[in-house]
Amino acid sequence: MIGLISATAAGTSARDRLAAAWPGRTRVYDGPVREAVERAFAECEQLVCFLATGATVRLLAPLLTDKASDPGVVCVDEAGRYALSLLGGHGGGANSLATEVASVLAAAPVITTATDATGIPGLDTLGLPTEGAVATVTRAILDGTPVPLHADAVWPLPPLPPNVLRDGQLGGDAGGPGDLGPRLFVTDRVVDLGAADVVVRPPSLVVGVGASRGVGVDEVYGLVRDVLRDAGLSVLSVVELATVDAKADEPGVVGAAGRLGVPLRTYPADVLAAITVPNPSAAPLAAVGTPSVAEAAALAAGRGGELLVPKRKSGPEGRAAMATCAVVRRAPRGRLAVVGLGPGARDLLTPRATAELRRASVLVGLDQYVDQIRDLLRPGTRVIESGLGREEERARTAVSEAQAGHAVALVGSGDAGVYAMASPALAEAADDIEVVGVPGVTAALAAAAILGAPLGHDHVSISLSDLHTPWEVIERRVRAAAEADIVVTFYNPRSRGRDWQLPKALALLAEHRTATTPVGVVRNASRPDGTSRLTTLARLDPATVDMMTVVTVGNTATREIAGRMVTPRGYRWQSEGAR
Repeated sequence: MIGLISATAAGTSARDRLAAAWPGRTRVYDGPVREAVERAFAECEQLVCFLATGATVRLLAPLLTDKASDPGVVCVDEAGRYALSLLGGHGGGANSLATEVASVLAAAPVITTATDATGIPGLDTLGLPTEGAVATVTRAILDGTPVPLHADAVWPLPPLPPNVLRDGQLGGDAGGPGDLGPRLFVTDRVVDLGAADVVVRPPSLVVGVGASRGVGVDEVYGLVRDVLRDAGLSVLSVVELATVDAKADEPGVVGAAGRLGVPLRTYPADVLAAITVPNPSAAPLAAVGTPSVAEAAALAAGRGGELLVPKRKSGPEGRAAMATCAVVRRAPRGRLAVVGLGPGARDLLTPRATAELRRASVLVGLDQYVDQIRDLLRPGTRVIESGLGREEERARTAVSEAQAGHAVALVGSGDAGVYAMASPALAEAADDIEVVGVPGVTAALAAAAILGAPLGHDHVSISLSDLHTPWEVIERRVRAAAEADIVVTFYNPRSRGRDWQLPKALALLAEHRTATTPVGVVRNASRPDGTSRLTTLARLDPATVDMMTVVTVGNTATREIAGRMVTPRGYRWQSEGAR
């Protein structure tokens, strides 16, 4: 919950606008300001104070306890011009909240956190648990001090700047805690940290649990804790507990998952029975229908990972064990984001696309598209760019980099799933990587917005390029659209080497539409050098069209109205009004 506090009429007005925009997310605190701040601080995860910064600091000072538990606080000035992240920028989420508040109030976000200001991801913003001297290592990274990175494997982390030396691996070259200089570890293993070291805990460990009916939560949790400790593994890297379906509601197992703060995943007994394990047993086979629960469940949830700790039983005094567990280390799973950049205008690049670009440690794309967004990339991003005609190579490269464990963004213009890179990339990708699609504004939509409302009814997009599709297939599709009286948007209408396809397509449409059918021609939609014009099916000169152009041909109902291309939706009230 976000607490909202104000003291003046102007502040109250802005406060109420924010409350109206975020119903269910906010709670207004009225009354004396000091009391309102104290109540909100105790009850909310975040605060937005429509107060002077100095006053807010004085009100908050006696309430502060620890950066890990204090709420994030944003200040908005009296004029509503700035939303300042004041407290808990990372841990309390105040930086992102300031950006959201600014968006609602048409203000400017003010974020002074060093990592955000320099575009370097903070170690406490990775979404992963950390231990050690986070502030010390972060400062060293910001100052350009060489920071060795020791990692068990490649994880899909955001890019880190060049002074983070990525070639180190845990082992003999990791040095000891007494060595001078900061060090960064990414590992699920227990590490002897020095005063200037930090360890990031990846989500790599899955614990399979077997249990007798009525087992206590202390026994299950204690077994898991002891097994991890004895194996030199961190409990912070446990990503989930796994067991058989029959134990899905066993209080001791459910409670142990709750204490660990991880979800409980369950599997049918027949699925677990089909998994080969080193220590099968007749007891679980008789009880739940599978010769293994702990080991089989861990291996099932571990996605083919390594069995680090075979089945181990709990050891309560004076009675038989009621719990077993086994530990599997998952292999890192890379991440591929297929990102649509829109038609070219920066203000049509979606916030989600921007976030994915800044999250990626590897960017793959056509050189001219990379140039459009190069300034948005974080320092340290590895860019792999190539020219026209190398689409399949880019798709394979992006998938390969993701399979190596990296966070990859594969970019394309418009929407990446429309005549772009999503299709060849996903044809290459298996289920060993995470794939995220980021939609973008297509050239057809950008052109339609410029022309008016040509896509107000059923419409279709057809590429006239026969490089990948035989002309016979393209012609059949154009003919079908013509006969169905559907608005058609032509992509790739004409190039120096393909100058006859557009005239042929227009002739096919002309068999079913009048010569005065409106046609919209938009080149470089949304870009500074973009042009647009309305013409007709009979008057369109194909020689004026090129590969940067989108051609939209109306249906029999499309009209030019006040210089705009409009295809009626067919609402009944419009038809009655026309009569």
